[in-house]
Amino acid sequence: MKTLFATSVLTALLISGITVMAQNQNEDYLGLPGDNLNLYAVMNLFQESKTLEEFERNLNDENSRINNLDLNGDNLIDYINVFDIVNENVHNIVLQVAISQREKQDIAVFTVDRDKKGNVLIQLTGDEELYGENYIIEPNYDETLTDETPNPGYTGNARTINGREVNVVRTTYVEVAAWPLVTYIYSPGYVVWRSSWYWGYYPPYWSPWRPYYWHYYYGYHYNWYDHYYACYRPWHHHRHTYWHDYYYKPHHVHSATVNVYVKEGHYKTTYSRPEERKKGEALYASTRRDDGNRRNESVRVADQNRRSESVSSSERTSGNGDSGASRRDESRTETRTIKESQSAANVRSSAERSISRMRSSGDKSNSESRTISSRSSENRSSSQARSTESRARETSKASAPERRETKQNETVKRESQTKSKESDTKREIKEESKRR
Repeated sequence: MKTLFATSVLTALLISGITVMAQNQNEDYLGLPGDNLNLYAVMNLFQESKTLEEFERNLNDENSRINNLDLNGDNLIDYINVFDIVNENVHNIVLQVAISQREKQDIAVFTVDRDKKGNVLIQLTGDEELYGENYIIEPNYDETLTDETPNPGYTGNARTINGREVNVVRTTYVEVAAWPLVTYIYSPGYVVWRSSWYWGYYPPYWSPWRPYYWHYYYGYHYNWYDHYYACYRPWHHHRHTYWHDYYYKPHHVHSATVNVYVKEGHYKTTYSRPEERKKGEALYASTRRDDGNRRNESVRVADQNRRSESVSSSERTSGNGDSGASRRDESRTETRTIKESQSAANVRSSAERSISRMRSSGDKSNSESRTISSRSSENRSSSQARSTESRARETSKASAPERRETKQNETVKRESQTKSKESDTKREIKEESKRR
């Protein structure tokens, strides 16, 4: 009786445990290695990328928190290579991991197909070894608007997806054709991308890190599912009718090691720490807070820069006005200086001509002496005039207030010199008259 009672209790506990597990597990959980590479996040990254090189780099960036795969079991994250296999207007963009020096494993493949009208279909198919059969992600196409330009603000009715209420954001084939990476691969200058990295040879900016337990990884991505389900949806068949012929048969690569590990349950250890989910949720909260702080700081710095530029512009405008007034004052001062120099030169020239005429009435020797003296005087006058003009030019190079004061002093000095010379000239005339 006791044995029967104990058995009944254990059975009840087992059933309740299974019920709780079933309630907690939904389509977010596969129980396969693909749980550690969220294809919704991969599709979102593809939509935001500009080139396949950028896409590959960000896919393998630890800070993007998308790649959590460790397929070869070395307790280090695997590097995901990206290859584009082109067949006319169809691009099969393969994500692949090197398991060892001799083995590789396809992870997923984008199928991008553009028709003659420029409409683009895109699907992301997970490898059946890692995700199960027909695990396909695609944008939420609005089938009724496939030939029209979409309204970016258009959203469908609220829906419940895996227990979440989300507003489905619909798109069209035309809008998908405008994705930066789609535009890139269909541009005339596009060179088919094939990752140059391989087993044991990886980019210098990349170094592997230890994988997280699945609950930690899911705890972080769980917060993004409202966005993922709003923009993308699961689809259970391939829209491209030649998918198997173009990609699967000629190009698909699988690893025997991965197949064995899946069958042996080697990857189940990733689900052994359910308490890690809270840490993943805390990581999401901290990164979102940091992102918000960075955005706020960016806005603050941009606003400060705009204010600084405005003040600098005002100062430049004011400076230009002061500089123009200064240049006008300098120009007027130089004009006055030149006129004063010319007037002084004319006075000296007139006085010297009078002396020359008076001295020409004397004897020859006195005349020659006076002529030589006159020439010397002219040379001195010319030299003094040049010196005066040179000083005026040098003075104009000084600052505006100093130049004005200096030039005023020079003008006074020249006037004094002119008056002194006129006085000397008059004295010479009187003495000459007395001698005659």
